Amino acid sequence: MRRIDLNAFRLAQRDTPREINRRIVLNLIRARQPLSRADLARLMGARRGAVSVLVKDLIDEGLVFEGAKGEAVRGRKPQFLYIDTRRRSVVAVDLRPTRTSVMLTDVVGEPLAGPSTFATPSDPQKFIEVLAERIRVLLDEHGKTGCCEGIGVVVPGMVDRTGSRVLFAPRLDWKDVPLREPLATATGLPVQIENSGKACALAQMWSAHGPAAPADFVFLSVSDGLGVGVVVGGRLLRGRHNIGGEFGHVPINVDGPPCACGANGCWESYVSNLATLSRYFGRPLSPHKPIPPELATFTIQDLIARARGGDRKAAGAIQATGRYLGLGLTAVINAVDPSRIYLSGEITTAWDLIESALNDAIAERVLAPASPRPEIVLVPARDVPRLRGAAALVSAPAFAAPEVA
Repeated sequence: MRRIDLNAFRLAQRDTPREINRRIVLNLIRARQPLSRADLARLMGARRGAVSVLVKDLIDEGLVFEGAKGEAVRGRKPQFLYIDTRRRSVVAVDLRPTRTSVMLTDVVGEPLAGPSTFATPSDPQKFIEVLAERIRVLLDEHGKTGCCEGIGVVVPGMVDRTGSRVLFAPRLDWKDVPLREPLATATGLPVQIENSGKACALAQMWSAHGPAAPADFVFLSVSDGLGVGVVVGGRLLRGRHNIGGEFGHVPINVDGPPCACGANGCWESYVSNLATLSRYFGRPLSPHKPIPPELATFTIQDLIARARGGDRKAAGAIQATGRYLGLGLTAVINAVDPSRIYLSGEITTAWDLIESALNDAIAERVLAPASPRPEIVLVPARDVPRLRGAAALVSAPAFAAPEVA
């Protein structure tokens, strides 16, 4: 018998159906705007009068506004509806071991200001102080964006089920660190935190529309570490302790290089930016030790530039990363059977250099070689997927109907 976690559900009240319908209206307008009341009624299979009441409430609350009128062959011209993004904003934060990025977005995740970055303090309390000051300055400089709805923070580690503590962030060396409440107290704003891979998957799920949107996909964020978010049947894989989908710490070789988590040979220890640079320099760069000064300013983009300039050693290091990405993806494909894989991170700018090695590795190990492979979609760095994921942590719940029991 499957156990049901009753804490994951809300008890239905008399106004619950109205609340759900209200959120459905918001989500439909967000996804398909501009939209008329008649369009909404047709999409929801509801009476136009009932939809008009919901729309009026949303307009009165400043969540929706009426724009231009459309054309009509006969009868009254339709009044188009839009999400009102003009007076509300969200602060998105991408916490990484070396540098943290901060961006101001509107409530549908579109950038308004930034991103700006600062060196990440290793001490959690100092990090909260520095981040809170950065946020205050950002909101003061952009006061015309209106009320800030909250702060979304993505972290390179595991977050507890309540979304209040960082359970383990290996590359930060943080264990069981309270983050949500201290940051909320320091800023006076609501705070949501989540693992970077899961947040990227949530944002991808939120932004995908229409019948072509996949219900089963995996999102990989390759950077200082490896973030993985898995969506199955339209639901994010969380597991009992919110650490489901941590494929980055599945071993490729138990005798392999040390990983930040303390084990050896994890997938992350083969494909992270640090791992790729280690291969090029021929010396291990430990995630727990300072990078030597002569190498500290050398980035994965510098390595890609050398590869394109004819440096065979650089090309070999990058192609090895492509192969290891493929080997790890094979485990994901065999375990999850996704229809699509989203790949983000600096290494994607070298896709022409790694695509062949990645595909060859998948072909060697995939259990169903005759079946169509998952589509691999690159998410460019300019789309700032981790920051969009952070913004979605704040915005998306207002547009999605809750689970009800």
